[in-house]
Amino acid sequence: MKPRFRFRRPVRRGRAAAVLLAAAVLAAAAPATAAGAGVPGAHAPAVPLRVATYNIHAGAGEDGVFDLDRTARAVRDLDADVIGLQEVDVHWGPRSEFVDEARALAEKLDMRVFFAPIYDMDPAAPGGERRRFGVAVLSRYPVLEAENHEITRLSTQTPGSAPAPAPGFAEVTVNVKGSHAHVYVTHLDYRANPSVREAQVADMLRILAADHGPKILVGDFNAEAAAPELAPLWAELRDAAPDGGGTYPAIRPVKRIDFVTVSPGITVAGARTVATDASDHRPVVADLELHQRGS
Repeated sequence: MKPRFRFRRPVRRGRAAAVLLAAAVLAAAAPATAAGAGVPGAHAPAVPLRVATYNIHAGAGEDGVFDLDRTARAVRDLDADVIGLQEVDVHWGPRSEFVDEARALAEKLDMRVFFAPIYDMDPAAPGGERRRFGVAVLSRYPVLEAENHEITRLSTQTPGSAPAPAPGFAEVTVNVKGSHAHVYVTHLDYRANPSVREAQVADMLRILAADHGPKILVGDFNAEAAAPELAPLWAELRDAAPDGGGTYPAIRPVKRIDFVTVSPGITVAGARTVATDASDHRPVVADLELHQRGS
């Protein structure tokens, strides 16, 4: 497990917050359940938090056209406090014009950002930037800690590889008006064989079990809620938008594979899937209430 990055001072928003603390950290920066009895801080006033997940397809819309301004507008329209993004390119290649999408979106939206690469490749040309692809977290609230965890992956970049631990499971701890919430962003394996996803679910649950306090896991699971490999998740977490509608493909969705999930003690006040063709997926947004203070 990689060490946590601890933020010694508040991370400022916008362009001035270009670096956090590590190369992986970039900055410009089931029914709903109420908090149960005996939870520390359960009687404190609820703290609202809007969370979203969005697979941005590297900035390309359902039409296949790269347009990061369109992506930014779609994310802004969610009006979310914390957003988990998947399929984020950082100097990756021509498909996204070698743009650092994590930094660019944070600047456009005036939010803090943590980027967790799945792949970290040599530059396309000598002297160029390293090519990275992964997930990211955008946050309006201060980020106290951030970590890029390893989970089981089957590489798409190394032919003939076997499943092995690899990075790209992001975790940030955000300070939401005194309530410290753990937010995790994932992108699970896309293949028809569920074995890698099954291992990934076990890995994620092990990581979540090591943390205390409110937990929110979002991402592109590449499987529907009833898939057997996701069953262990529902023993620990709740699906925030079971009636939210399909998320893939964006124009005429036929399945729901993008999720916001929450730990017990978090109230889901509302959740929905948002219609947009700025990616090949639709985003999911959930209005939550945190009842527990501290971490």
